[in-house]
Formats: sequence, C-alpha cells, structure tokens
Amino acid sequence: MRHWLALLLAYVLRFLRNLLLLALLAVVGAGAWGLWWLDQPLKLKAPSIDLSVEPGTTPRGVAEQVVANGVQTSPDLLYWWFRLSRQDRQIRAGSYELTQGVTPRSLLEILVRGKEATRSLVLVEGWNLRQARAALAKADQLQVLTAGDDDAQLMARLGRPGVAPEGRFFPDTYTYSKGSTDVALLQRAMRAMDRHLRAAWDARAADLPLKTPDELLTLASIVEKETGKAQDRPEVAAVFVNRLRVGMPLQTDPTVIYGMGTAFDGNLRKKDLLTDTPYNTYLRPGLPPTPIAMPGKAALLAAVQPAQSKSLYFVSRGDGTSQFSETLDEHNRAVNRYQRGNRP
Repeated sequence: MRHWLALLLAYVLRFLRNLLLLALLAVVGAGAWGLWWLDQPLKLKAPSIDLSVEPGTTPRGVAEQVVANGVQTSPDLLYWWFRLSRQDRQIRAGSYELTQGVTPRSLLEILVRGKEATRSLVLVEGWNLRQARAALAKADQLQVLTAGDDDAQLMARLGRPGVAPEGRFFPDTYTYSKGSTDVALLQRAMRAMDRHLRAAWDARAADLPLKTPDELLTLASIVEKETGKAQDRPEVAAVFVNRLRVGMPLQTDPTVIYGMGTAFDGNLRKKDLLTDTPYNTYLRPGLPPTPIAMPGKAALLAAVQPAQSKSLYFVSRGDGTSQFSETLDEHNRAVNRYQRGNRP
C-alpha cells in the first residue's frame, strides 16, 4: 500500500512540477510576446485616425475609444498595457491624430505627453479684419462660429462689446487642435495684441502727440501699411508723428483705400482722394477713427519710438525703400525723380 502511495505522490509531484514549468514558460512566452507586441505597428482602418479624449475618461474608456475610432486591436490588451505601464492615470484629455506606424508604446507616449494633433494659422502683418476672417474660414479643422457675425456681434462674442475689431488681433502664427473654434483663436490673438500694445505704450517717447493706446494702435497700423522696407519704419513713423504735431493732414493712401472697402479695385484715382469717408486722411485731419490693419511688433515700436527726424514727406524709390524730405520742394523733386523718372 505504501509503495502505491509513494508512486502516486511521485506522479503528482512530477505533474505539478511539469505544470509549474509550463506555467513559467507560458508567462515567459507571454512576456516576450508582450514586449514584441508593444513595438509592432497597430493596424488602422484609415491612413490617419482622429481620437478625442474627453476630461474624466477612464483608462479603460480610452482603450475602448481608441479601438472604436478605428485601431484594430483588443481594447483589453491596450487597457492592461496602460495599467502595467503605471502611466494609466497620466493620460491627458485632448484631440489626437493617430497615423500609420503608431505602436502601443508610442500611442501611450502620445497620450501621456499630450501630443495633440495641431494645425497652424498665420495672421499676416498688415492684413485687415476681412482678410483675417477669410483665412479663418479656410483654416483646416477649425470650427468657425462667427461666420454670420457683424463687427459688433463679433466683439460681443469675444467679450469686448463696443470695441471696433480692426487691428485688435496680433499678427502671428497660431497653433490649434482639431475641433478648436475661431472664437478661441481670436481671443488668443486679441490678448496677444493687448500685451504688445501695453508694452509699446509703456515704452513710448515722452513727447508723442498720442493720447491713448488706441491712438497708438491706429498710428502703428498706418506705419505697417506704409512701410516697404523694415529699416524705414522709424522714419515713416516720424513723418506721421511730425504731421500730427503741426496739425498737417496725414494724407496717406492706405487709409483712403481702407475707407473704400470692397469698392477698391486695385487702382487709386484722384476722385477717390476727393471722396469723403471717415478714413480719407486727405480731407480729414488727425488719425482715422480706427486702425486700418493689424500692426506687428516692429510697427508698434516704431510708432512709439520714431526716428529723430524733421521729415514731413516720403515717396517710394521703386525698390521698396522710401525717400524722405523735410520740405515740399524737396519732396516734389523726389517725386519727379522716383515716380516720374525725371532724373536731375
């Protein structure tokens, strides 16, 4: 009897040893497979897949959302990878774009680091509001909520009721996530202009004929539109500052063109200079009622720190630079030389 019990015990022990060995081999194999799987590209239903992770989504919910959006793998595998990595609670909400070649490892890295899919939009120095809104309307994956808004409705939506929108948005490159709104982007651009305008106003020369930051913004917009070469900005600003000081009309074509709106066909005629609008600085003294474009940082600084110059006139030399003059006689000679081709 004891002999049979000993044989049975030996058999059981051998079976358990083999079972344990198989279990260990299975664990090792699963681990090796898991390490291999982490770096294998996941199959996607499309060349790129959009993934939106809302705030408060659980790690399992994220895994399920990944698969539901077109990643062909097991949500349980993804979830356990998130858990075993100990980074599952670090996954960030956001809008992501998954492309061919993404692996489980790189997917988690994207989600943990918050590498959102971003687009960019450039607001160009010297653009007016109409041009900026046209660019917003064409921006990739940007929700346009303001398409039907007039100027007053736009600024009320942006939290600045009663403020004219022209010139209020700083020209720069703005990145945004897929699904962002034009309202959010314009608010960023508006805050950026607030900062730059405040900094320029604080750095202004003591004797400027400007009473408010709004007047500075308007003058800077004119400087922006009238400058062909960057090095001329302080001298261009000096001309307009000098004219304001002596009460001389600014007589600047860009303000007339702005006042014409969509009626401007690319040619400015004498009759246009004689047609009264609030922006015709040939007929009306001082600054126009609002900016005429979005000035950049350099134009803002030139307007508050103009060149030490007595010039009251300038004319294009035809190469982007300008010829500056202190007297009308000098200016007329410059016009004859550079505009009419009458060389001395």
